[in-house]
Amino acid sequence: MKELQDKKAFICDMDGVIYHGNRLLPGVIDFVEWLQKENKKFLFLTNSSSRTLRELSEKLARMGLCVDESHFYTSARATAIFLAAQKPRGSAYVIGDAGIINALYDEGYSINDTNPDYVVVSESANYDYARLCHAVKLVFGGSKLIGTNPDLTGPVEDGIVPATGALMAPIELTTGAKAYYIGKPNPLMMRNALKKLECNREDTVIVGDRMDTDILAGVEAEITTALVLTGVTKREDLKNYAYQPDYIFEGVGDIVSGA
Repeated sequence: MKELQDKKAFICDMDGVIYHGNRLLPGVIDFVEWLQKENKKFLFLTNSSSRTLRELSEKLARMGLCVDESHFYTSARATAIFLAAQKPRGSAYVIGDAGIINALYDEGYSINDTNPDYVVVSESANYDYARLCHAVKLVFGGSKLIGTNPDLTGPVEDGIVPATGALMAPIELTTGAKAYYIGKPNPLMMRNALKKLECNREDTVIVGDRMDTDILAGVEAEITTALVLTGVTKREDLKNYAYQPDYIFEGVGDIVSGA
């Protein structure tokens, strides 16, 4: 446990680790205060792409945690950076909310519903049949298909809801196209996080609630992994995976208490 606590940098998922919806999870305040008191480098790295960095910071503030927006990084931001590197000043048709749209604008992209370079899909309350059909039409017309993250589900206050991977499935099945996903466990996301932290992988730990994204991302990047059981993956699910986390906790508060 001391070896984990001595790490210089912490990459933490948010949904299922820090909160469920608008409900802060037990032990989170102690954990974040410990990170700040011990001068740890830390980054909240989320596959959720609906909110901007400022909105994420403000959401935590409403729940009693003051964390500057510089400590956040999302799959939306990673997606926009990737697309700008692939095709500078390109265009995209987006099924998504402010997080991905603003990130694309920041990287010089325009929104285009006629002949975009890319169709970008993320979790969104604006997902509907009309947008789905239009996305299919554009992909058939030659637009490349991008997903902000591969998550099939996401935890909320009262259960589990569909996430980007599930929303993408009808487009892939209809067109035969295979989406390229930017979020965890894509190594691009982890490399960007380490660059932002200015820390190497040996001194870093990733804390997450999903074996198929958070923990897999850490395993593939050779970063120490800590699974918390407050989100999607349960202890009984571990037998289904060929890889295992380095540490398992009931919640992030146990990282501080040493439980």
